[in-house]
Amino acid sequence: VEFFQNLYVEMRDGVKLATDVYLPEGPGPWPVVLERTPYGKSVQSRSEINGDGRMIDRAEFAQAFVCEGMAVVYQDCRGRHDSEGKFEKYVNEATDGYDTLDWLSEQDWCDGDVGMLGLSYAAHTQLAAACLNPPSLRTMVLDSGGFDNAYRWGIRQGGAFDLKQATWAFKQSKALNSLRHSGGEETPTEELKAEIAAWFRKMPWSEGNSPLADFPEYEEYLLRQWREGAFGEYWDVPGLHNAAFYDDMPNIPVLFMSSWYDVYVPSTIRNYRAFVQKGTKPSLIMGPWLHGDRIISNSGDLCFGSQAVFDAGFGHTWVQHRVEWMRQVLVEKRDPDPEIRLFEMGSNRWVTGSSWPLPNAKAQVLHLAPEGRLAEEGKTSSVELIANPNSPVPTVGGQATSGKPIFEGGAFDQIEAEGFFGADGSGRALRLREDVLSFSTGVLEKDCVVAGSVTVEIHFSASTPDFDIAAKLVDVHPDGKAFNITDSIQRARYRRSFSEPVDVVIGERDFLVVELPDTYTRFKAGHRLRLDIAGSNFPHFDVNPNSGEPEGYAEHPEIARTQILLGTGLSSIRLSVLSE
Repeated sequence: VEFFQNLYVEMRDGVKLATDVYLPEGPGPWPVVLERTPYGKSVQSRSEINGDGRMIDRAEFAQAFVCEGMAVVYQDCRGRHDSEGKFEKYVNEATDGYDTLDWLSEQDWCDGDVGMLGLSYAAHTQLAAACLNPPSLRTMVLDSGGFDNAYRWGIRQGGAFDLKQATWAFKQSKALNSLRHSGGEETPTEELKAEIAAWFRKMPWSEGNSPLADFPEYEEYLLRQWREGAFGEYWDVPGLHNAAFYDDMPNIPVLFMSSWYDVYVPSTIRNYRAFVQKGTKPSLIMGPWLHGDRIISNSGDLCFGSQAVFDAGFGHTWVQHRVEWMRQVLVEKRDPDPEIRLFEMGSNRWVTGSSWPLPNAKAQVLHLAPEGRLAEEGKTSSVELIANPNSPVPTVGGQATSGKPIFEGGAFDQIEAEGFFGADGSGRALRLREDVLSFSTGVLEKDCVVAGSVTVEIHFSASTPDFDIAAKLVDVHPDGKAFNITDSIQRARYRRSFSEPVDVVIGERDFLVVELPDTYTRFKAGHRLRLDIAGSNFPHFDVNPNSGEPEGYAEHPEIARTQILLGTGLSSIRLSVLSE
């Protein structure tokens, strides 16, 4: 293997990006496998670990492809590690990716075909580049990332700001600072946790009054994303709103990989379906894991059995899976057969499908009814939902990533347990709080498989010009433990449009819709389906002051007392249920 370290590839604006190249022996030319990452091209990737726990470093990972006749290229994103330029999260990845692919195609050791791969941000860089239709891009393996619309899922959700962006910026800035000043040793976890926890109690942040005050590049982009509450010009660009460029993307084979407790479930599903419509016959893998944790059999406190580990479920490692994919496309010059592998949580098994959603899935509507019932019909009534911005409902798991050490994703018993930010540690069920409404079915007489979309429609009469509805689908076990399955949030001012927010008319009847990430869960006989409704989910999402003030500037919070309208034809949950 020939290795070239820190080649500097010039972008269209003159900024040079640090690039490492691994070449096979022989005359070439060869196809190229490219990963563009902000996490350090020579730093051990958290993605590269086998089911036996063995870490695979950059050189060994490259060797796996080189042995099959492919060159491997790693590149530091702009403003990160050894690359020049200013880092502004996500916004330069389309043009930088295109320019890098263009440079690769001009090298005499490249045969003109390039495949891209990578986890999380390194998946975002792929789809961003694809927006500009680079001629040399032949395939992508999008692992737990690749925005369809970052405004909808990943940076904001339902108009609320996903505070994983704050924890990510804090940790990455601290890590870079350590690399520059202390030889690479990161700040101890407990010290990090105490510092960021203190800041999470002092929101909203502002210029010079944030944990990023010493890192102005990070502070600038973070506050911009936080304050850009409505969908507009800032968001409608390649790299952030990639769905607007589906028609421009090349018709190439793509492997989409994600997991039911990852924040990128909606992006993955939407991207997959878009490529199906393009006629490219993409492949889809959806596991039960947290973000990129495919060698772990549990998500939070739920264990999904030994087959949940990728290596056991597929009979080979994730490295081998990608090598075979790239070999077919780049070396053999043929498209892989499309494959859909889905993990059914509850039965804890892998299912091979022909499409998503599954063809035998049908919509089932359950109404929020008096006395905390979920039923096919119910009498008209109302119940008050209280939301106090100074005492938000704590986040206990969910579809989340990058939130540590403040919050984490996964399935947890929905109680105020120690270790969850904002929880009182009493072990009290969240549903017993005065600011949580809970609606449940009776005990299931037979299994119910929810496979696909979940939406919640809330009819209301409000006391404030704005408020949030956080909705959570819960699996209640016979022993009383209640595990979150999927959840989301919707800010009322964006109930009609994300680009043209409109305040709520106080006292007037209205409605909004909360779109939850897809799931594939078997609710077993003897269990109950439950829907929990709250006015906040913090610290996963920023807290709505309910006052109608612009995001990121709240100074006059108000307690919202929203009347939730119950009964047939009013508030409801719509589930995609398999007919068995």
